[in-house]
Order: sequence, then structure tokens, then C-alpha cells
Amino acid sequence: MKPYLYTVVDEAKLRDMLETFHGCMNIPIQVLDENGRILQSCGKTSAFCALFQKQLPKGDTCVIQHARAGQKAMELGEPYIFECHASLNHIIFPLINRQTLFGSILVGPFLMDEPDSVLISDIARHYAIPTETLLEMYDESGNLPVVPPARVTHLSHLLYYLFFSLISDGKEQLLTNQKILHQQSRISESIQMYKTSGAPSESAYPYDKEKELITRVKTGNTAEAKALLNDLLGYVFFSEGSNLETIKSRAIELCSLLSRAAIEGGATSDRILKINNQFLKDLQSIRNLDELCYKLQDSIDIFAESMFEYIPTKNSELMKKALSYISRNFASPITLEDVAKQVHLNPAYFSSIFKQSIGSSFKEYLNMVRIEESKRLLANTDYSVIDIAIATGFEDQSYFSKVFKKYTGLTPKQYR
Repeated sequence: MKPYLYTVVDEAKLRDMLETFHGCMNIPIQVLDENGRILQSCGKTSAFCALFQKQLPKGDTCVIQHARAGQKAMELGEPYIFECHASLNHIIFPLINRQTLFGSILVGPFLMDEPDSVLISDIARHYAIPTETLLEMYDESGNLPVVPPARVTHLSHLLYYLFFSLISDGKEQLLTNQKILHQQSRISESIQMYKTSGAPSESAYPYDKEKELITRVKTGNTAEAKALLNDLLGYVFFSEGSNLETIKSRAIELCSLLSRAAIEGGATSDRILKINNQFLKDLQSIRNLDELCYKLQDSIDIFAESMFEYIPTKNSELMKKALSYISRNFASPITLEDVAKQVHLNPAYFSSIFKQSIGSSFKEYLNMVRIEESKRLLANTDYSVIDIAIATGFEDQSYFSKVFKKYTGLTPKQYR
């Protein structure tokens, strides 16, 4: 029966890719099926490995280890460098289709240092191998390729670049897995921070971060918004545990907050209703916390995008770049000319299409962004009004108070 891999990937093309890699690197490379069995191989089988495999206990095989390594690489979303039973190094790259591992590319075995007696001693401690066989393995270890650690990193990158485009469906899944892993790392850092700061209480919920999250979404700063989301998720996990249904309830609350932020930022109500309905629908099928956290993070991009959908298509990318620059630099004394330069336009022309696309002048929009941030600082900090004025890009307190009242109907002190 033809392996499933060859129903998705051309067998001859894959063979050519293996031969190209081996011809350049002179390191063994293999194609494995989803169970870790070899389908194709380039490069001689190491005599060291042949000797060692005969000594492995039943049920502890290289095939099983390779299958597990392939699964791990799929979870990471990138090549996985690992040591086998015999302390030899390998790099494995997952081949994914429809979120399922159906094969892997395995490079190795190789060593990162010149072989010595320590390698054989370590093996002898873990496995009951006759002395004669150990001596044969020591002799054969000198024939194993040696790849310095820095070059191993380059090898893993090469493997990624060569085989990443092999499966179109798999590319998206690998990137998603990378993002999930990165997000979980950030959430873990947040949990650790709350652990070291003491036991949480109801009053300790970081509402200031929640409000800052809303501000970042309204101003289109998705990178900072995602960082704040992960911080909030870390708090929720620490204070309420990892109960999926509890976290789903919190997710619905956060989605509601993001919805209001997007509408206040210019998104249409009907568009937000559709986003909310889709989010609730997706929520029903989510079965683990990693997927739920990623869905929330992904929703930040969706809500932020919804605020720019009213921009004419021909100017949308240009305006997104301009608004992103403003959201990152509003606290500095930026000018229309500065932003026009970022998008490579004449200032007068940029001013015209900005007003046409956004519905307000550059100065009005910049002031709106600054006032949104100042409202958050007034509500959540003890900074003086003059300090907040300067921190949000205003030149003096008087002008800040005048603009603040224009946008909110209150003076900064009254708002506080």
C-alpha cells in the first residue's frame, strides 16, 4: 500500500531534495512515515548505530523515538534537535497536512564534539552491552560526522527553508504552532511574576492592564495589546486555576471589552456582531487552553482590522502603516511631516488622503490617541496632570487641558 505521504508529496521530488541536501552537507538524511519508519534514505547507515540497535531492549526502538520526536517538532512548529538513546544528535522536521503529522525529515546521526571514551561510558551505564561490542562501537564512533553547535543551528534553519514549502496546508499549521508556543511562554512568565508577587485577591485584578489593553486595541497597537492580553491570561490562570470552562467565561468578558474598544475606534456595529458570533461559535469547539488562548490573541488582530475596514482599499495598507507609526510614537513630538516621510508621501498629499480615509485631520487623530492614553493614566495612576500631559506628547498642561475638555467635556482633574 502506498504511504500516505506520497499521496501528498511527489516521491521523485522528495528524493531529489534528499540527494541535494546530502550532496551538500554529507550528513545522512531520511524520510520517515508518521510512525517513524524509514521510507527513503540518503547516506550510509552508521555501523555504530547498527551495533547499538542490536542491544536495545524490546519496545525501546529508534523507530518509536523518531515518531515521538516528530510529534514534538510538530508541537514546536519548527525543526527539533534531540539526542537519541546512544547520545547521538539528530534534527527532525515535521511534515503536516490538515493539522496531522504524516511524516518527518530526519537528519543524522552526528556528534557536536569529537568522540571520546565518555560517549561509550555513558551508553554502558544505561544499557547492558557486552564489552566487546562497546569496543567495536568506540572504534566506529570515529566515523560519525562531527558538526559544531553553531553549524547545527544553521543546519536546522536550512532544513526548515528547504522543506517548509513542501506542504501548503502544513505551512500554516507550523506557523500557528510557533505562535502558540511563544504565547504560552509569555503566559508562563506572567504566572511566575504573580507567584513571586504574593497571593492574588479580587482587588488585585489588574484592571489598569485591562484598560490599557482597550487603549492599545483602539489605537491599533496590536503588538502591545497581545502582550497585555497574555499578562491578563497569566493572572487568570494563577488566580482561578486552569479550568477550561472558567477561562472560557473570562474569554467572553474580554471579547466584550474588545468589541466596545473596536466600535469606539471606528468599527461598525454589524461587523463587530459578526465577529462576536463567530468567536462564540468557535468557543464551543475549543477543547484545550492553548487553543483558547491563541483564539483570544488572534481576535485582537481581527478587532483591530475591523477598525480600518472603512478605509478605501487603495489607501488601506498605507494608512495602516501611518496609524501604526502614530500609535508607537504619539508620546514624542511627531508631526505630519514625520508620518508622511514614513509612508513616502508629500506632506500635503498625505494630509489630504489621511482626512479622506480616516475622517479626521492628522492633528485631530493624533490628539485623540493622546487623550485615550491620558484617560488611562488619569484613572489608573497618581501621576500629576503635568506629568501625564508630557508623557502623552503634549507640550504644556494648559494646551493638554484644553484638548482634553474638547474631547471628553471634562477637565483632567474632573475626569480623575
